[in-house]
Amino acid sequence: MAHLTIKTEEIKNNIRKITNYLNKHNVQWSLVTKVFSGDKEFLKRILVPEIVESLHSVGDSRLTSLKNLKSVYPDIRTIYIKPPARIYADEVVKYADVSLNSSYNTIQALSKAAKKQNKTHQIILMIELGELREGIERDNLMNFYEKVFELSNIEVIGLGSNLGCMYGVEPSYDKLLQLTLYKKLIEYKYNKKIDLISGGSSITLPLLEQGNVPPEINHFRIGESAFFGTSPYDNEQFLDLNTDTFNFYANIIELEQKGIVPDGVINEANIGHTADFEDDDMDKTTYKAIVDFGLLDVDYQDLTPKDKTIDFVGTTSDMTVYDLGKNKTKDGKKKYSINDALCFNPSYMATARLLHSKFIDLNFEE
Repeated sequence: MAHLTIKTEEIKNNIRKITNYLNKHNVQWSLVTKVFSGDKEFLKRILVPEIVESLHSVGDSRLTSLKNLKSVYPDIRTIYIKPPARIYADEVVKYADVSLNSSYNTIQALSKAAKKQNKTHQIILMIELGELREGIERDNLMNFYEKVFELSNIEVIGLGSNLGCMYGVEPSYDKLLQLTLYKKLIEYKYNKKIDLISGGSSITLPLLEQGNVPPEINHFRIGESAFFGTSPYDNEQFLDLNTDTFNFYANIIELEQKGIVPDGVINEANIGHTADFEDDDMDKTTYKAIVDFGLLDVDYQDLTPKDKTIDFVGTTSDMTVYDLGKNKTKDGKKKYSINDALCFNPSYMATARLLHSKFIDLNFEE
């Protein structure tokens, strides 16, 4: 079975380095664990006490994952990192200490759920800054806050924004400055302290170093940089973080010399995805390896072969084919054999999908 290798010590080192970096800028942060898919073994290996104590909280967008977090570490501070559905208000209050919100009706439901559970639920109000995903319209923010402020069992601990996720709107200094201005307006008008300005994510980390983040921005929500060592801002390695933290291995289940061009009439009823071939490939052959993953497991476009000499041929629901060329090393020896494995660097999205797949084994490396 294909398997994903997870280098846990490298990931923990990334988290330590990000913590040290953000501490220098007086910024707290939440570790976003979406990529874990709530895997308890993964959580136990990464979220050791030393790591947990360095974080403001641990966040996820799935209630099942937060439930698993609480089952592993009952006292861990959790944050639900997307606006919750009203129907799940009871579960959100039960498993999330903090949630991001942009709907008054939902916050009302959270207030009722918190009252039933004898809790005060903390929320961060999300403000629309141009990404057109979640967020309260800026013109309505003051009225919105006033209504929320009157609810029992709800404590507004911060203002936040989401940038760079859907359309890729960059978190510029001017946009982030708007968050700080709204904080000041609310504090002045209602004499109520807002502790957190949650305007940062992995995409914002390079801007912090450049001095392009207002100093009042004091909370980041980070996943990709911690687990992959890169920032979506430029898709480059950030600081000296380790970028080789996950390896995906797919077993060769067939290896034969075959034609490059299919033989027969091709219609549009196929369920697979294939690479193009050239007209002059008609009579040529090459070594093709079938490996044991498919579209149900991961999108091949999110995988980068470590061996740069191999090429994608095609994929179906549960098998994928790669072109191995002559299948020879530089000194003329056979390069791959049946039951060998091809190794890939998976992207953030690939890793998340592989961790969701029940057909992929997990191997942990310390």
